Amino acid sequence: MKDILVIAGPTAVGKTEYAIQMALRFKGEIVSCDSMQLYQFMDIGSAKPTREERAKVPHYLVDEFDPRQDFSVVQYQKHAKAAIAKIHDQGKLPVVSGGTGLYLNALLYEMDFSAPPRNDGYRRKLEALAAREGKEALHRLLQEKDPQAAQRIHPNNTKKIIRALEAVSQDGKGVRPFSEACVPVSQYRPLLIGLTRDREELYQRINDRVKLLMEQGLLEEVKGLLAMGLTESHISMKGIGYKELIDHLHGAYDLETAVAKIQKNTRHYAKRQLTWLRKYDKMVWFNLSEYGSKEQALEDMITWVKKNR
Repeated sequence: MKDILVIAGPTAVGKTEYAIQMALRFKGEIVSCDSMQLYQFMDIGSAKPTREERAKVPHYLVDEFDPRQDFSVVQYQKHAKAAIAKIHDQGKLPVVSGGTGLYLNALLYEMDFSAPPRNDGYRRKLEALAAREGKEALHRLLQEKDPQAAQRIHPNNTKKIIRALEAVSQDGKGVRPFSEACVPVSQYRPLLIGLTRDREELYQRINDRVKLLMEQGLLEEVKGLLAMGLTESHISMKGIGYKELIDHLHGAYDLETAVAKIQKNTRHYAKRQLTWLRKYDKMVWFNLSEYGSKEQALEDMITWVKKNR
């Protein structure tokens, strides 16, 4: 079974630099695992690898897709697995780099993204029930039909409750928990490296990066995207940095408040990324705050990969 090397971690931890160095060391090519870097024209806000960095090592799923078209995890899985196969065919090591947890799951597990067919008649009945008796009535119905799903789904999440009730009405089994729906891939063997830093240092790096992105012209980038016809309803424009600046441009708050919101939302996102990534029991973590130099951290990662390949 062929290997893939995964360099994962929260935003601003330093993944790009280490992924490039590891790819250079092990004759690898990089497959991005980032839900924003895959879009064209969104260079600054996504903190995309620079042209110079991409010149050092080939990158896949960076700067490839039009932000006016919605891009799903199903499409990511298809394109990323094709890139991994291509890199393997060249006798090289795929280095998956990023921090989008659902995308990473789509590579590590044989995830079934097929949804049960809609039952419009039943859906209308459920919507009428919610309108007549409130969303709590829907959740009570789900508790009767699928108690496990009712535990997982918040009573206010009407959309998910209806989906779960549709599923149980069709096969009697309901929606499987996310963890049970995932079977490890058999095409390749993942070597998982997680990068982290002490919280104070990571948060400072995030705050500094947001300031840098603003200096590099993030506001102008957002204005340009809006001029292209993109709006806040496009999936690509819901990314942190873009949505806050759109609100600013629409008069919701001043620029200083927008920047503070971007920093805060990015810190919260980094926390969620770490929570997700820590679920992988085979992830080996490297705390970059504990190293005196980048070279020392890199050497430890190289040593670990050599031992485990």
